[in-house]
This record gives sequence, C-alpha cells and structure tokens, in this order.
Amino acid sequence: MAPGGKGCLTVEKLLIEGPSRLAGEITVHGAKNSVLPLLAASMLCSAGCVLHNCPVLSDVETAMRILRHLGCQVEREGSSVFVDPAGMDRDDIPDCLMREMRSSIVFLGAIISRAGSARLSFPGGCELGPRPIDLHLAALRRMGAVIREDHGCLDCSAPGGLRGARISLSFPSVGATENVMIAASRADGTTIISNAAREPEICDLADFLCQCGAKISGAGESTIVIEGVQSLGGCEHRVIPDRIAASTFLAASAITGSKISLAGVNSIHLNPVLSVFEEAGCHIKCQEDRLEIAPPPRLCSVKGIRTMPYPGFPTDSQAPVMAMESLADGTSVFVENIFESRYKHVGELLRLGANIKVEGRVAVVEGVRRLSGAPVEAPDLRGGAALVVAGLAAEGRTEISGLKHIDRGYERLEESLASLGASILRTSS
Repeated sequence: MAPGGKGCLTVEKLLIEGPSRLAGEITVHGAKNSVLPLLAASMLCSAGCVLHNCPVLSDVETAMRILRHLGCQVEREGSSVFVDPAGMDRDDIPDCLMREMRSSIVFLGAIISRAGSARLSFPGGCELGPRPIDLHLAALRRMGAVIREDHGCLDCSAPGGLRGARISLSFPSVGATENVMIAASRADGTTIISNAAREPEICDLADFLCQCGAKISGAGESTIVIEGVQSLGGCEHRVIPDRIAASTFLAASAITGSKISLAGVNSIHLNPVLSVFEEAGCHIKCQEDRLEIAPPPRLCSVKGIRTMPYPGFPTDSQAPVMAMESLADGTSVFVENIFESRYKHVGELLRLGANIKVEGRVAVVEGVRRLSGAPVEAPDLRGGAALVVAGLAAEGRTEISGLKHIDRGYERLEESLASLGASILRTSS
C-alpha cells in the first residue's frame, strides 16, 4: 500500500531536543506494580473498593478491562478507580487481554478463589527472557487447585475450595507472593509463605487486604502468615508512590546536571537506589514525602550495581541508571541477576554514542563526554525510559518510537518532563 494511503498505521514518537536543563518540582504517580495486584484483589470483596492515586497507564487500563470482562463494574474519576465486584459472573480472561501485560497472571489466584475455577492463557508483555509462572502454579496446587496446562492455556479448578498450606518459594517472586496472598485471604485455614518477596508493593497489598478484613502478618519480611477468612469487605485505599518512576526522574535530573524536587514519594522505598545516586556524586535531601536531588557538574562512575530482590537494587531501575552512567566520569559495572534479557536498551544507547559492552549478565559502561541525538526505538518499558533519560542529555534531536512500552508504566511522561523545562513532544506520523 502506498505511503499515506488508506490503512496506513499511525506511529507515535517522542521528539527530544537536547541537551536539556531541568528545574522545578514534580509529583510522582502511584505505583504500577502495586495497582495491578490491588485491582485483582478487589474482586474478592463483598462491597465496592476505591483506589486513590491510581495512575493512567495502559497496563492499568488492561487490568480494568479484565475486571469488566469478568463482570465487575469499574469506573475511573481522575486518579481514583472504583471497583464493584458484585456482578462477577465469569472465570475466564481472553487471550488478547492476557497477552497485553506480563503481570496478568496475578488474576489467577483471585479468580480461583472467587469462582472456584479459572481459564486463561499464558501472559504477555515485555520480552525480558524467561519469567516462568511455575512458582505461581506450584503454590496454588499446594492450596488445592487442580491446574491443567494445554497448548498455552491454563484450565484450573478447586473442587474442594482453596485451603491453607505451607509454601516455600525457591525464589522470592513478587508475583507469586501476591498471588498466594490474594488466594489465601479467603482460603480455609492458615497459609505460611517462606522466602516471600519483601518489596513495598507486597506491603501495600497486605495493607489493602487487611483494611478489607483479611488477617495477614509479616508482610515486608521473608515469612508471611495469612489466616483465611470467610469474607472480605470493601475499603478505600491510597496506592503507594511509584519508586521506579521516581528513580527514573532522579536519573533524568542527574544526567542533565539539574536540581529538581520530587513530591509524593516514600524515600524509604528508594533507599536501594539513593545510595547509587550518592555514589555518583549527587546530593540527596529527604523531607517527609519530598526529595531533592542536586547532581555534580559531572557524574562519578559507580563501581558495581547488582540487581537483586528488595531491599537490593531493583532490576526495573537498572536501565535508566545505566543511561545516566553513560555520561559519568570513569567505568561503571552492572550485573543483572533477575532477568536474562534485560540489556536490550544497550544497542539503542550505542546509537546515541554511549560506550557499553555486554557479556552475559554483565554490562561495562565507559563514560563518554557527550551523547548525540538519533532515531531509536524503545525495546521494552524500562529500556524506553532509559532512552528518554539519555535523550534529555544528548546534543541535538532524539526521536524515540515504540511508545506503547513506555505508556505501560509512565503516566504522560513527556508532559511531566516538559513541566520541568525539557524540550520534549509527542507527535504522530
């Protein structure tokens, strides 16, 4: 078909004119990685729930569409989302919705608990290498679920209902911990999760469930105990700030040598990344729910960043911080311990002039004096954020395509950065 003819696709891009100088204050939106399990858990309630500080993200919209497909009433007003699960009358999630986000598997435990059965396909989302759902399935099977895998589909049932169990995770998986917590909240008996994930999003889910009447102790520690209850009520809950979005804005500040403030943050959740920014020469000042960052004229290299489960350095912050360190003075070393394919952004950063060498799980970043704008494509969510961070400091125009990935986890990122003074525009062609 001829260019510009009927049927041509519209391609959105971010155009960044750099280098940028940022200033001012920005409020960090609610955590994507917290909202999704909260929406899944809401279907277990006997009354409506309201989630405040709920960001407008494509992953969140997909989760809301899943709830509507299941028969729940879902409405959004600004940053608040109302969920009434009373009308839930289905136990399946269409393949097209499952493929839109990798964390869609978190709905499995909730659907089995509520409906006694579930039918769904394997999840999609960013291709980050193997992220098996074996831990989810093994844990739910220990709780009495019968799960049959057939050509990429899961056919699940719980003939006698879910029951409490002792579950020891071989890896502190956030998703598996969330799935078990949700399913166990209304199971018969007590569930004990050993080697549980300790991320702030786990604590947020526990707080929400406890407000609804669940009995959960130990969230944020390696052992979580859930005493099943017969029913859960509704509640109003405010989603915690997005620590990954916050670290992305910090990286944007640092790479451009700009002093900015972040509002609506929890600095305790950011401790694993703040130490890296301080090692890079940034001065950090925390005041209640605000944080100020003042970077040096040129960043210092960071000798070793190893991604680890919380309270270690988060894998989701690796790409934006790597972009930041591409202009640092000296050599920085990154070791990716969570996902096998989380360096896809490196090839695009090289287009901008970065000097990065990857061997297996190790990336060595030799700081350069300048980056130059170029056309690049976001390979995944956090890789896309890294390209935005690098584009802010690059000389000339950077064109970033593949915005569907960025929109999964950042609410109107270009508007937020423009409010700080960046020359950034979303355009369609």
